[in-house]
Amino acid sequence: MNIHEIPFEDILQESVRVHGHLCPGQVLGVRLALLGLRLIGIKDPRGSERKKFMVFVEIDRCATDAIQSVTGASLGKRSLKFYDYGIMAATFLNLETGKAFRVLAREEAREKARKYFPHLSDRYRQQLEAYRVMSEEELFEVQEVEVQVSEFDLPGRPRRRVRCEACGCWVQDGRDREIGGRVLCPPCAEGGYFRVRRKLEQIPG
Repeated sequence: MNIHEIPFEDILQESVRVHGHLCPGQVLGVRLALLGLRLIGIKDPRGSERKKFMVFVEIDRCATDAIQSVTGASLGKRSLKFYDYGIMAATFLNLETGKAFRVLAREEAREKARKYFPHLSDRYRQQLEAYRVMSEEELFEVQEVEVQVSEFDLPGRPRRRVRCEACGCWVQDGRDREIGGRVLCPPCAEGGYFRVRRKLEQIPG
């Protein structure tokens, strides 16, 4: 099915269902995703072409849920990669052609939304409605980019699996580190986001 032939509101409503509520970020994210797919020549992202592309998102906000909903890309399929840059942007890569485009939301679109719907006093509603009708040029900046993807980041089965010599955890996809001749997981090598207080002998019921 050609996603570019599906009515925009139908795609948006599915994204809202996945995300949980309608917001300007959903409208913006759906439009960003549709543009990104079109730029790399993907028409059937959830079907016949689901293994032909990857998406790199740069922020953990509402628009990212929309991008995932539209493209079908996900962390579990290894077709979605997250870089915590805090930037409302995403890069779309065609794995067959190597073509890649980074799409960034324009900050000035927030103010332009007021001009489209000045009769709406609520800025939230102004953006919600304006993002539906504003041109792609008003909403987004597009950069043609190069993306080098490691074999360890490609979709498919793990290409490497080793055991950390400190904690015993198994580490996949080349994320292990070698320090002082020992193979370590990232938390043991560099410190993690957590600190182990104790190991439970029994799992509470």
